[in-house]
Amino acid sequence: MNISIVSGWLPLLMCSLAVVTLVLALDWSGGGWRRQLGKGVPVAVVVTAVAVLVLTVASALPSGVLWAVYLAGFALVLSVWVAATGWSGAGWARHLVAVIAVVFTLLVTLGAINRQAGSFPTLDRLIALDPEDVATNPQLQQMRDQVVASGELPDHGVVIAEAIPATVSHFSTRPAFVYLPPAWFAKVTPSLPTLVLLPGEPGSASDWSGAGDADNTADAFAQAHHGVAPIIVMPDPNGFATEDSECVNSKFGNAETYLTVDVPAFARQRFSASKAPGSLAIGGLSAGGTCSIMLTLRHPEVYPTFASFSGFASPQYKETDLSETIDDLFGGSRAAFDAHDPAQLLRNGHFDGVAGWFEVGEQDADPLTAAHQLQPAALAAGIATCILVDPGGHDYDLWSQALQDAFPWLSWRLGLTAEPKTEPAHCQQP
Repeated sequence: MNISIVSGWLPLLMCSLAVVTLVLALDWSGGGWRRQLGKGVPVAVVVTAVAVLVLTVASALPSGVLWAVYLAGFALVLSVWVAATGWSGAGWARHLVAVIAVVFTLLVTLGAINRQAGSFPTLDRLIALDPEDVATNPQLQQMRDQVVASGELPDHGVVIAEAIPATVSHFSTRPAFVYLPPAWFAKVTPSLPTLVLLPGEPGSASDWSGAGDADNTADAFAQAHHGVAPIIVMPDPNGFATEDSECVNSKFGNAETYLTVDVPAFARQRFSASKAPGSLAIGGLSAGGTCSIMLTLRHPEVYPTFASFSGFASPQYKETDLSETIDDLFGGSRAAFDAHDPAQLLRNGHFDGVAGWFEVGEQDADPLTAAHQLQPAALAAGIATCILVDPGGHDYDLWSQALQDAFPWLSWRLGLTAEPKTEPAHCQQP
């Protein structure tokens, strides 16, 4: 199922089928097709233009939208017009083709939007929206009972869905997912550290356990360490009010407070996670990587360790420009933006005892530039750093590999296992 739906043969096939079925859906008897296109083309142009105008005014349209999105939207409107105007008097065959044309042009439109957003690069990612084999509380208890009866830990960890109480932040979020390693099921629950993993934007809490393969990475690590691995909390940083919080407190809700207060408190209360200094780390992909750096720099006492996988240089709201980001997330205050900008924070601060891992694809231009900018700045600000540039782009192939690369280092930083003897990244002490 690792078939690309943003490039290659499948998108080309879908576009071809959309064009062919749209042509076949036209009324080719008596010049009917001329009337359909004569009115349908201008109608589709006007409807598409109005939709773009409305979305732009509502600030719901990202900047730099690909021309393919507009063209696909135009084709969708045209196919609906052709189906509606040619329905009367048409036979069942043309009815069927017209419906298929609408379906294919809709799929092409959704594909163009997906290509713009980069949410679902493959069929596998599209299908695996939620983690597989999510356990329930009764199943957790059953596993504990089996450990008591057999004296042996399970051979793998589990992922469960949890609603993290926003006790302090009152941030309205969707459910989180949590990975519990085999060691968590021991007769006496050990005090394990916590790794918080953030998705990108757009994204969901399930991304790391789905396409990011985090639970399999943690299972493989646990099997090599007698069932021991960090508890992994995968929260929703964006909530219901907006699809892009950039992990800051804003008019859309207190995402920063949620991630730095409510999430750690939840892990410790619900799963008896360690409360020791340094027992929390945070990582993320894409915008989640930007969040991980920013939250560590603003709250090093909470998260003294971060991992940025293809993170950007600074917060950016829904792909808008800097002024719009400042207006939407920081109430128009440049000072508030600067207080959340990693480059400014590194320039103005010193961070003893903090460490960060940067990993990025060599074909991923903006995050690559950001990593090369922020890593030396972090080192100069007293942060121990590791940096690794891989072949690849801005996708889950890179992010799942990045987590595998960083996992032993993260476990060591969390105080769970010994320092790795070798690292794939280039690591430096300040």
